[in-house]
Amino acid sequence: MSSSAPRASLHLSDLTHPIVAGLISVIVNYGGTFILVFQAAKVAGLSPELTASWVWSVSIGVGVTGLLLSWISREPIITAWSTPAAAFLVVALATTPYAEAVGAYLISAAAFVLLGLSGYFEKVIRLIPSGVSAGLLAGILLQFGIGAFGGVSIDPLLGGLLIVAYVVLKRFTARYAVVGILVLGVAFLLTQGRVDLSGLQLQLAAPVFTMPVFSLNALLSVALPLFLITLTGQYMPGMLVLRNDGFRTSANPIVTVTGLGSLLMAPFGSHAFNIAAITAAICTGKEAHEEPSKRWIAGIAAGVFYILVGIFGVTLAAVFMAFPATFITTLAGLALLGTIGGSLASAMADAKSREASLITFLAAAANITLFGIGGAFWGLLIGLLAYAVLNGRLPRRQPATNVADATARKGATNG
Repeated sequence: MSSSAPRASLHLSDLTHPIVAGLISVIVNYGGTFILVFQAAKVAGLSPELTASWVWSVSIGVGVTGLLLSWISREPIITAWSTPAAAFLVVALATTPYAEAVGAYLISAAAFVLLGLSGYFEKVIRLIPSGVSAGLLAGILLQFGIGAFGGVSIDPLLGGLLIVAYVVLKRFTARYAVVGILVLGVAFLLTQGRVDLSGLQLQLAAPVFTMPVFSLNALLSVALPLFLITLTGQYMPGMLVLRNDGFRTSANPIVTVTGLGSLLMAPFGSHAFNIAAITAAICTGKEAHEEPSKRWIAGIAAGVFYILVGIFGVTLAAVFMAFPATFITTLAGLALLGTIGGSLASAMADAKSREASLITFLAAAANITLFGIGGAFWGLLIGLLAYAVLNGRLPRRQPATNVADATARKGATNG
């Protein structure tokens, strides 16, 4: 990872959009998927103290690693907890003692550190054709775009208001469209009395250390699936989100740093955190800032918001989860419309890879689940096989270039 690229000067006006993008990504993450953590904690029979420690450790870990990586690279490196892993733990923790699960978290995290240090993951990422990666991203995000409009059936007034407001704001002040619907939506919900915060009390979270226990059963039934699910369901699409928006930071330090963070936080309950995919797309595209060189602010903002949630533990997580599901899904879908459209355009741009990219898009959108592995992996695998058959081979390894360097070269050429 290099921070030697030219650093553009920042003005106050440059901060609004990246900060709001970071905030939206955090709201979507807590409001959309964090319920899985609470479900897994309930299945495991964890006390409120251990549950709060889990919230603290995963939030602080995500916040610190995302902030650190974004600051060093000057790219929007958005980290998050492993959502597919949390879904897996809802089942796994029913039969695995908690101390053994913590031991499995440590083993999985150590494996990610070794993977990052080895450099092999970055080599694999660079073999993936750009059209195929764009098709994969569009397919992954399609359900969120559909969800933005599907919410109208459930909550016509709220969903319709957000959609109409987004289109109107796009027409007259495109830069503030996402900011506008966030503010308008929250104001509408508050005036309707639909966000009940009366029972909440602001309390600091206290980390609780759990002595890990290592067992062969937990290694095979928790650590190994946790590693594979997080690798294929989070790291792979997460890196492709960055690549799709032109960022070329190496995957190696990202995997290493998040792996180290997971290793440190595992005894306090954190199951795994990694580079984000869906919520990252909110911060890596044009909605965060027109200039790619200034989107790293969104990574810093998201990191700060995660740390704040971690400090207050379950309290602030519950605030985000108090928003209606329709608000979360519509907000996420509308914030991702630009990324979905750009990804589809990129996927269809190259005639050589168009068919394979289309196959990747449809396979990823179908969200195939086999052998406990999610749709992102199978969409990518099917797309790569289609590309190889249609073109006779996979492309050669693509060079790693930093987006700021590419922007600077483009400016020099145009100048």
